[in-house]
Parts: sequence; C-alpha cells; structure tokens
Amino acid sequence: MERMNKDNIESSINNWSFTSVNYWLFFIGITFILLGYLLMYTGTVNSFQSLTLSPVLLVIGYCVIIPISIFYKK
Repeated sequence: MERMNKDNIESSINNWSFTSVNYWLFFIGITFILLGYLLMYTGTVNSFQSLTLSPVLLVIGYCVIIPISIFYKK
C-alpha cells in the first residue's frame, strides 16, 4: 500500500502541466497587478493615472495575463 501511494505521488508530480512559460506569464501578470496598485496609490484622486491607467493595468493583469498563464499549454 505504501508503494502504491508513492507511485501515485510521483506520477502526479511528473504530470504537472505548468512549464517555465506558465510561471513567466504568471510573474508578468503579478507585475502588472502590483504596478496597477502602485499607480493607483501614488496618483491623485481625480488623475488619469488613478482613474484610467491603473484600472486598465489591473484588468489586464487579473483578467487577461493570469488566466492565460493558467490555461497555456505547449
């Protein structure tokens, strides 16, 4: 029984579908999100930076790049 569990764990590790491309895309998405929050924090209340630029970066990060990094397969 112990050998069977070890084989199942090893096969699930070997079938991990994320590659380095997935991790790079995820890192780029996190960078977009952090940059969006930083721009929102540093801009004044009614500025282009706070009202337009940072929300666009956040939407691109959350809704485009992160899902692409999850679903991308070679």
